[in-house]
Amino acid sequence: MKSIGAAISLALCTSMLSLAAAAASDDQMQGAAHRHGAHDHGASLVGKSGDPAKVTRTVVVDMNDTMRFSPSTITVKQGEVVRFVVNNSGKLKHEMVIGSASELKEHAQMMMKFPEMEHAEANQVTLAPGMSGNLVWQFDSAGKVEFACLQPGHFEAGMKGIVAVEGKM
Repeated sequence: MKSIGAAISLALCTSMLSLAAAAASDDQMQGAAHRHGAHDHGASLVGKSGDPAKVTRTVVVDMNDTMRFSPSTITVKQGEVVRFVVNNSGKLKHEMVIGSASELKEHAQMMMKFPEMEHAEANQVTLAPGMSGNLVWQFDSAGKVEFACLQPGHFEAGMKGIVAVEGKM
């Protein structure tokens, strides 16, 4: 009898530990998503969500399974509002996320930990194979702004690009 009671106690303990671990994982995921979302509210050094009525130029960007963007370097003027028409010509899901080098690296690491994480932010467009989407962005500060695909493994494979923001003359 004692061994049955001990087995039941052990099973209950194991179940409770599993539930606690799952809850901690959910809390980490929500915290990570919250931290990521903090990058997208208001203006930042990389710019802000642009007003579609104020678009001054459209740039077509292709994403493909060679883990590259085409073009991978884009030049804009400070203050310019750009509509990116982003095409996924590959057979894998890809995304274009605009951010600083540190934000993109942090987000890529988070995506490796939580590969099923879904998110929709103003600074990104995520596309299934064969799909197209738009991203409108205003570049407020001169300097270098980066973009990348943060699907697990894609950033690490070199799927990155640069927006060179030229200062006002």
